[in-house]
Amino acid sequence: MSAAPLEQMRTAGLRIGGEDRPASDGATYPVANPATGAVVARAADAGREDVARAVAAASAAFRAGTWRRTPAPQRGEVLAAAAERIEARADELARLESLCTGKPISDCLAEVRGAARYFRFYGAAVNHLTGQTIPVSNTGLDFTLREPIGVCALIVPWNGPIAIAAKKTAPALAAGNSVILKPAPATPLTALELADICAAAGVPAGVLSVLTGASRELGQELVAHPDVAKISFTGSTETGADILRRAAAGIKRVSLELGGKSPNVVFADSDISQVAQSAISAVFANSGQDCCARSRMIVERPAFGQFVETLAALAGQVRQGDPLDPGTRLGSLISAGQRDRVLGFIDRAVAGGAELVCGGQVVRRPGLEAGNAITPTVLTGADPDSEVATSEVFGPVATILPFDDEDEAIALANGTRYGLSGSLWTRDIGRAIRVGREIRSGLLSINSDSSSYIQAPFGGYGQSGLGKEQGLEGLHDFTEVKNIYVSDQ
Repeated sequence: MSAAPLEQMRTAGLRIGGEDRPASDGATYPVANPATGAVVARAADAGREDVARAVAAASAAFRAGTWRRTPAPQRGEVLAAAAERIEARADELARLESLCTGKPISDCLAEVRGAARYFRFYGAAVNHLTGQTIPVSNTGLDFTLREPIGVCALIVPWNGPIAIAAKKTAPALAAGNSVILKPAPATPLTALELADICAAAGVPAGVLSVLTGASRELGQELVAHPDVAKISFTGSTETGADILRRAAAGIKRVSLELGGKSPNVVFADSDISQVAQSAISAVFANSGQDCCARSRMIVERPAFGQFVETLAALAGQVRQGDPLDPGTRLGSLISAGQRDRVLGFIDRAVAGGAELVCGGQVVRRPGLEAGNAITPTVLTGADPDSEVATSEVFGPVATILPFDDEDEAIALANGTRYGLSGSLWTRDIGRAIRVGREIRSGLLSINSDSSSYIQAPFGGYGQSGLGKEQGLEGLHDFTEVKNIYVSDQ
């Protein structure tokens, strides 16, 4: 599959024990382009027997110890080699990603390159996977080791398939674990390619497997398997809660990167044109299908009208079209179901008294024939506690709320069950510090909408999740700490 052009692809198999295999019962399912509706591949539809095979292969590889006993610098060299292979195939991988997600090809190319950076970063970071020597109340030596956990199930979503797969896979492998990667049903192809790339780079057979499948039960089987020691999941808060319940019986290690309704707090002393220009990407990129989307916009009243007018004007200029066109900035939502979900949010908001300033229209044009694209949408007049202002829409919808003072801005910023990300715009450094400290979110950017960097920890407060990804914290999250005391007697 790796070397074949897309036009020759018919069925994509599972990756188990270093082999390309069909599902145990031969079942497959179609993978469709959400922008056009065309089927681009068929993928193996894994079931319970395939989960058992993958976990058995991963467990055997971990017990054998070939990978976990490989010195950390050598594991790092393998990850660096994988990064080089990802970069060498960037155009091909980006095209696959665009065909499965409906994302603009330029965005997909950036995410493929991001995936390579994750492998390169953790290939180097593993050299810093160190323990400590600890003074204790006895003679001798006390020290700690960081050891791999075991078999790790990595469950990734459809909104950033290869980048999020790399964000989880690279540190898990760097730490010496065995990995079973489960991509979302709609976007399996780049995960399979990633497994092939890692194998070619030197990851031993059985250490990295990929299970594709159309059913929700596949992930549930994987989570519940007694030999899976660690689960890392990115997706909805509701599914994250279900994973916690299923993992509890085995006291499994769990990290969750879940939903968000990230605030964008704008004070009137900001450069409103700059903030609005930045907000176009912060809210509408990936058609709003981003857990960090700054979709709860909180604007100081003196600047409210100007901000709404400027943002709406810019939203109307966003180039929306064929995702494979390098000039396209906005593509398709992932499915008709997601389109209808987003339209439902908009309709209910307007029925509840919100004003539809712009957008909310279905787009059908060349490259977007499936009708799953929605124009960038701006709403005002919604109640701060309303559904559209507090729930994750996961579509190109900005809800703009006014505020009068710092205390109200903070209350509005913290007025949801989430706490993943956010932005704060002001020229007053004292205000930035005061308000920034009070906003309850795992990531916050001041006078910027960029807050996620590979080198820095990523993770939220509240119902936005558990644990941290990225940075050294992301590597530590795939380890257990062992304390050893050695007597000098």
